[in-house]
Amino acid sequence: MDWLTGTKIPIGATARRGFDWLQDNGAWFFDGLADAMEAVIDAILWVFQTPHPLIVIGAFVALTWVLQRSWKTCVGIALGFLFILNQGYWKETTESLTLVLSACILCMGVGVPIGIVMAHRPRLYQALRPVLDLMQTLPTFVYLIPAIVFFGIGMVPGLIASVIFVLPAPIRLTHLGISSTPQPLLEAAQAFGATPRQVLWKVELPSAVPQIMAGLNQTIMLSLSMVVIAALVGADGLGVPVVRALNQVNTALGFESGFVIVVVAIMLDRMLRVRRT
Repeated sequence: MDWLTGTKIPIGATARRGFDWLQDNGAWFFDGLADAMEAVIDAILWVFQTPHPLIVIGAFVALTWVLQRSWKTCVGIALGFLFILNQGYWKETTESLTLVLSACILCMGVGVPIGIVMAHRPRLYQALRPVLDLMQTLPTFVYLIPAIVFFGIGMVPGLIASVIFVLPAPIRLTHLGISSTPQPLLEAAQAFGATPRQVLWKVELPSAVPQIMAGLNQTIMLSLSMVVIAALVGADGLGVPVVRALNQVNTALGFESGFVIVVVAIMLDRMLRVRRT
């Protein structure tokens, strides 16, 4: 076996040289990107933390009513937020919601257009499919290393790691929705002289709305699952007390903060669940 192990394929060395080159030549880009993300995060934090918590809760309940038209779901959302207030995790919850919302804006803004392009170009999807698999299967802790190198410590590297891990979900589900548009609808639109843009906006996208909304739901759930990992690189939020409980072997704090994360996940899932008509 010496012939096989004697010459090691330089995967790690190549990756290190690539990151060193990017750090030396792309510092201006990464600094600008970090400043832009910091501005977005600070703006969302200001919206969540400046008003009284009851006002924010009322806004979430109103949004839930607009989306679901169910008073039971609205009551559940209100009770969930009141429980978080009771436990004293309001600040951490708003910080985690900021991270989740920022990741959703980036992932949906990038993932939906890429999914549409891939649905119209099957060969491109087949070529990029291994990349999507790699993004979802590579251990998330590996993303933290270059994120720290390029962006330092704080919310931004946690956001970058979350986006890389979550981005394949909206891409895949958007691709599924667009490519699953019924053929008779496409043929009818083309028979009436619809342009490709009209077919996209008036036929394909309306048909793909359930899958796109499922992609949004998955984006939120996967982003929320990254809060603990993001806390390891200095990101604020509900992951901080979980990491503290792990370091201190504090079962009470760990269960308390973990249960709050579960409540937040359930609330977001109920808010954005696609209603059946």
